[in-house]
Amino acid sequence: MTSQTRPASPVLEIIEAELPAGTVLHLWLKARKIGDEAKLSVTLDRSEIAGPSTRRAEEFEFFAVTLGTTGRTVLAYDAETTALSVAYAFHPHTVLEEGIRVLHHDVRTAPPEVPGSYHFRPPFGWMNDPNGFGRFKGLGHLFYQHYPHGLRWNTMHWGHAVSKDWIRWTHLSMFLFPADHLSEKDDGRGGAFSGSAVPVSGTDGDDIRVFYTEHVRDREPEEQIQLSAVSRDGIVAGPSEVILPIRPQGLNLTTDFRDPYVFKGPDGRWKMLLGSRDRSGGVVLLYETADLQGATGWTFLDIIHREDGFGMTAAECPCMLPVGGMADDPETRWALIFGLLTSRDPATGRRNLTSVTVGRFDGRAFTAEFEQELDFGSDAYAFQAFVDGDEPVGIAWLANWTDFSKKDDFPTAMTLPRRVLLDGGAVLTPPVAAVESLRHRLLDETALAAGETVPLESGAVEIVLALPGAGAAFELVLDHPDVALGVRLDDEGLAILFDAGTGKPPPRYLASGARPSQLRIFLDAGSIEVFADNGRWTGTKRIPGFAAARSARLTGAVKGAKIWQLKI
Repeated sequence: MTSQTRPASPVLEIIEAELPAGTVLHLWLKARKIGDEAKLSVTLDRSEIAGPSTRRAEEFEFFAVTLGTTGRTVLAYDAETTALSVAYAFHPHTVLEEGIRVLHHDVRTAPPEVPGSYHFRPPFGWMNDPNGFGRFKGLGHLFYQHYPHGLRWNTMHWGHAVSKDWIRWTHLSMFLFPADHLSEKDDGRGGAFSGSAVPVSGTDGDDIRVFYTEHVRDREPEEQIQLSAVSRDGIVAGPSEVILPIRPQGLNLTTDFRDPYVFKGPDGRWKMLLGSRDRSGGVVLLYETADLQGATGWTFLDIIHREDGFGMTAAECPCMLPVGGMADDPETRWALIFGLLTSRDPATGRRNLTSVTVGRFDGRAFTAEFEQELDFGSDAYAFQAFVDGDEPVGIAWLANWTDFSKKDDFPTAMTLPRRVLLDGGAVLTPPVAAVESLRHRLLDETALAAGETVPLESGAVEIVLALPGAGAAFELVLDHPDVALGVRLDDEGLAILFDAGTGKPPPRYLASGARPSQLRIFLDAGSIEVFADNGRWTGTKRIPGFAAARSARLTGAVKGAKIWQLKI
């Protein structure tokens, strides 16, 4: 008698959803091991349509499936041979209003479960720099550096979301994908790096033209080149074309050549800034084109700014915008903002600072008048802004590369969006007015000022302090389960007090010499943001984990103190 070994029964994973005709499914599959074939069946009202399959085992492969009819859709796959990273559905006609419907993502790549949180986070996966922050056809758009399959930096895509008020966001489908050959392996060789977006005239109103750096590690002769693509529908980017294939010659630039930021100059022409580095430190490069579509004719003009402070290497994520007036007014000042990669302030130990320099810009040359640090907490990196109507608005990545580890998951958020104002010899970055719509309930207006300990409930709060005079000393102690946290004002200046208890002395998050009289302090799961005197001094600090601060206690005399419970 002979015996036969029966094949193991499939370990079926099944996802069901009612979806209308015309729905698009985005799916990422890979085989569990080399030699396996990953398969996913798609059944619509018991009728199977062609499901995707792949033998790729190192990195997930992307597939798009369009449903022809309305009905109950079932996705099924054998979990022993097939790994499904992400599956979401959307209808192209309604996605700008309704967003995507996430059907599946890996447990580890899910956003944190913090129902009261009010900061922007991706629906799954890794996020860093904001890209293409702007308003198109009346709707605010945020693109961002994104890796959908993990919480660690890897091959870069562009994620995408839209908002009517910069606070409440609707997640959209993936906007930009890395080149096919970069997506074959899980090795972070490059991808669609940071950039910007501008409106250009199209057949049905303004289209969105995006500019970005394609990075390919060890590519010759250039690791980093600049590409552009157009989106006709505001949902997906069309084919990309190379617009700058090589760095300017004769300037002894390193291979750093990235983060194109495009804007209208005072002469009405499109300008482009790029971050780079030469033997002396960071440099910002200026290009321009007479092409109204921004598609061709980009010409290098000059290095418009140099910065070698604090041991920095390259200038990163530059942006430039008029402040305190219209772009075509010769009296208007311009603010040049960029990150100082690898910089370290010896006085405080803070790393990767962000600088804003204000001066005159005639479209070809920039003459600096003064500069200041954009954020004394230093966790508002890759700040990107644009002129929204008649006033600049910006947003930044709420993190710092110093804290990042390739060995650990690193979930992050975006900062609160901020206005960019010029007040005499200072740049102010207060939060946008829409943040006041987050005020759900007044928790306290007497106890904190009286020195009592006030419970913070969900921990998502805004604390508003009015001091008896400019620079009046106080200390706000925040009881947090994971870190020592607080805010202090004394003779040294304004400080965010933070210690994660690692045994190493933490940096000092200090605005030296600051003497504010009013403060707004925003606490959320994973962050604290301080805006003093309408953003004259702004400090942002990422908090590891997503535990909530439990209570607040204040020492020092104040004129008034309020605590608002915040809620989306």
